[in-house]
Amino acid sequence: MTAGEIAGLIAAAALLLLVGLLAYPILKLGKVLDETRLLVRGVSDESVPLLGEVTTTVTTTNAQLERVDAITSSVQTVSDNVAGLSSLFAATLGGPLVKAAAFSYGVRRAIAARSRRDVERQVRSQMRGGRRRKEADVA
Repeated sequence: MTAGEIAGLIAAAALLLLVGLLAYPILKLGKVLDETRLLVRGVSDESVPLLGEVTTTVTTTNAQLERVDAITSSVQTVSDNVAGLSSLFAATLGGPLVKAAAFSYGVRRAIAARSRRDVERQVRSQMRGGRRRKEADVA
């Protein structure tokens, strides 16, 4: 064996060792890629039904929002009608009603003041009568 053949043999052994060392990480990387492929398949298998449910939920929500929109427009119409009715009531009955309320308040105050004066007179006369009796009893 010549020196060139020995060097070739050593180079071949080194290349074999290098290939052997590199094969292990490549096999591990292959397993990682297999696991990743399975994970992606599982995610896609779970995502399709989930997307179907989301579509159903969005459709149902849109239907409910349309109902709420109809209710809101009905409430707006009722609110406008009530505002118009209150304006009409204020315009037609508001003035005379305020005048009648003011008149009845004035009448009540006058009656209350008159009855208070009558009560005060009676109390004064009773107090005078009581003093006179005391003075007559003392004398």
